Amino acid sequence: MTQQTWDAVDAYFTDRLIGHDPELEAAAAAADRAGLPHIAVAPNQGKLLHLLALTQGARRILEVGTLGGYSAIWLARALPADGRLITLEIDPRHAEVARGNLARAGLDAVAEVRIGPAADTLAELVADGVEPFDLVFIDADKQSNPEYFARALELTRPGSLIVVDNVVRGGAVADAASTDPAVTATRRLHDLIAAEPRVSATSVQTVGTKGYDGFTLARVRT
Repeated sequence: MTQQTWDAVDAYFTDRLIGHDPELEAAAAAADRAGLPHIAVAPNQGKLLHLLALTQGARRILEVGTLGGYSAIWLARALPADGRLITLEIDPRHAEVARGNLARAGLDAVAEVRIGPAADTLAELVADGVEPFDLVFIDADKQSNPEYFARALELTRPGSLIVVDNVVRGGAVADAASTDPAVTATRRLHDLIAAEPRVSATSVQTVGTKGYDGFTLARVRT
């Protein structure tokens, strides 16, 4: 199996099950024009996030890592009219693109982009005692994922779902001798999850237009 095959399969499913979406396509184009890195989720992965949020009946969603707002659009579309998405972005230029994309999609009333290091903005949310989030999507710098996950536990409730992206690292996550900071942090994250009685979790490997990777799902226990 090759990357060409994975791309073709993703294209097939995207064409059949997602189709033409002007707001999402405009968001991707705006991110390209702004020179943002091509690391947003694929359309079928965005749809998965959307379906997870709908299945959760999510009213409040937290996203760690906004980039151009592509995944934020998918998540915010799952919210009811009185719902709320807070998405955290360290780069002001990325945040500006994301705000424009969310506004174009008609979601600026339910979606808020907060600028700053996620470790700081997460700590502020905890200190403010905000209402718990029903779903948390973590897709930012991988070295900080253990800290982001620990904060997510403080910001959720029994029944909430935490999703962590990019956990397979092209298979390197299984290499205990790796010195790659993203890999060692991902391994620490899963050690943390394995020892955490408050969650039930699993990880899934994926292939597609984003290459060989995967995600972890953790449900906060009652």
